[in-house]
Amino acid sequence: MSENQQVAGRLRFGVFELDLRSGELRKHGLLVRLQEQPFQVLTMLVENSGEVVTREDLQKKLWPANTFVDFDHGLNKAINKIRDALGDSAESPRFVETVARRGYRFLAEVKSAHGVPVRSELVAPVHPAAGTRPSLPLESDTRENHLPSFAWKILVPVLLILIAAFAAWKFHFRNSPSPRIRSLAVLPLESLSADASQDYFADGMTDELITDLSQIGALRVISRTSVMPYKHAGKSLPQIARELDVDAVVEGTVLRSGDRVRITAQLIQANADKHLWAASYEGDVRDTLALQNQVARSIAEQIRISLSPQEQAVLKSAKVVNPEAYEAYLKGRYFWNKRTADSLKTAVDYFNQAIAKDPNYAQAYTGLADTYALLGDWQYAVLTSKEAFPKAKAAAIKALELDSALSEAHNSLAFCFDAFDWDFESAGKEFRRAIELNPGYATAHHWYAWHLSLMGQYDEAITEMRKAKNLDPLSLIINSDLAELLVIAHFYDESIIQSRKTIGMDPNFALAHNQLAQAYLQKHMYREAVAEFQKAVELSEGSPTCIANLARAYAASGKTSEAAKLLDDLKKSSNRNYSDASEIAVIYAALGNRDQAMNWLEKGFEERFNPGVLSRPGFDPLRSDPRFKDLVRLIGLPH
Repeated sequence: MSENQQVAGRLRFGVFELDLRSGELRKHGLLVRLQEQPFQVLTMLVENSGEVVTREDLQKKLWPANTFVDFDHGLNKAINKIRDALGDSAESPRFVETVARRGYRFLAEVKSAHGVPVRSELVAPVHPAAGTRPSLPLESDTRENHLPSFAWKILVPVLLILIAAFAAWKFHFRNSPSPRIRSLAVLPLESLSADASQDYFADGMTDELITDLSQIGALRVISRTSVMPYKHAGKSLPQIARELDVDAVVEGTVLRSGDRVRITAQLIQANADKHLWAASYEGDVRDTLALQNQVARSIAEQIRISLSPQEQAVLKSAKVVNPEAYEAYLKGRYFWNKRTADSLKTAVDYFNQAIAKDPNYAQAYTGLADTYALLGDWQYAVLTSKEAFPKAKAAAIKALELDSALSEAHNSLAFCFDAFDWDFESAGKEFRRAIELNPGYATAHHWYAWHLSLMGQYDEAITEMRKAKNLDPLSLIINSDLAELLVIAHFYDESIIQSRKTIGMDPNFALAHNQLAQAYLQKHMYREAVAEFQKAVELSEGSPTCIANLARAYAASGKTSEAAKLLDDLKKSSNRNYSDASEIAVIYAALGNRDQAMNWLEKGFEERFNPGVLSRPGFDPLRSDPRFKDLVRLIGLPH
């Protein structure tokens, strides 16, 4: 094969190269793994760059009518794999754009290996129409005698036009407010106070600015969890931007002195470490929310994003806050974000203080709802479901009575509907409303993913969880939950890869080891599963869920005595309210004792357990049992 033939089979876009002959995708010359079906889809999109490729066209070419596959599932899976390989996202696409109800469009400019735009190569050369007279004389002596002077007459004006165009471009480039920015990270604002205990105030300002900006639908804003690790990290801005995959970063300072507060902020183009804009805002503490809104509006103007009427209204609707209530609220969020049993109890106290200072402070009720929701969740289990969720629901409803546009309150209410009320239709509506009000709220996408999983919509659930991960890429729980969803959806190899990535982020995160072990167990890799579950139990300091899964692995590998011992230990430690009923049930199921497994599930049912536990693979042995089917029906889940 000649060199020209080899070159002709390669297409380039951005830092990627698609080799059509070898079926390989490369980034900066390094091979990127992409399975055959996603590669074929990518090839078809790239070859038709800039045009909509319909789902029907893809089906006709890549999924012939006589192949027995679920086309929708296969195509969605292929697109997700393509986006993963390219580091792309459905919300802020740089390469593959979803065209609603039609298909997909490839956005990036595609060039051949020669550097020629592909679409221009496909355009036929233009020839004079038959019967028209050529514009230049055909006589050889005339052409030879007059070409130099004629060429100068043409070239001089052309050169002048090019020089003028270059000057205009250079002027425009220097005076342009900013390059195209569609993703950014707000780095932790630095507190200029000498009192380290005032850090909560700067952290709170960071949270609020992220919240304001994340409500802009066309902008991908990295969530708090992923930016906080960069506080005092000492990394360069270009490096941070690469790690978070954003176009720009916002950094700044906060100074509070008595009843006055000053916020400074600057917008920086990430790849060039170039300052695009900077400003300072000062006012009374009561006007802090208005100051934050001004910062958010200024950033939106600088990056030239068009705001919808709803987004404009949100960024202009800042309320005056009671300074003492606001301070208590910020402290509540500070401790809520620590995500420990003790810190959650402290958060409740601060949110209640905020409400006492200002009974009409909607955000304080939202914070209280979020805290009670976590206190009653299995991961913390500080309170029973019956103690925690009615309080969470009441607080969320009160928040919405005061401000119906609070995305966080809709999300908290939806979580209560799912986990305690088992009102799944209302939960879905509330989750969708939360995302509509704040499309950049990672927690809404995260919890909505679990709702979709409850409904058996696994592909959609994985898509939502990936959206959450895209907005909060360093969140350990979101990365870990993505791996668990992949297990539930039977994508075991993909789950293993995802869990290993999470462990790479933090080797001491117990749930990452737990999810990795679950995938190993489903693949009958019992030795590996036991080792990972043992790590999870150790790192979680005896989480009942991790203990139950370890017992499952022992039972599956024939070590029934070890499994029975863990069962006895868990039954002894379980309180009289049966908070660990589902964990005990899953061990009985693994040991083949269906009657006891169902007895304990019924106890959990009476205590209003989170029905999400029934999605776990550990309950697969019970799914054909009529009693299990009746339980699922009573809860209201799809069969």
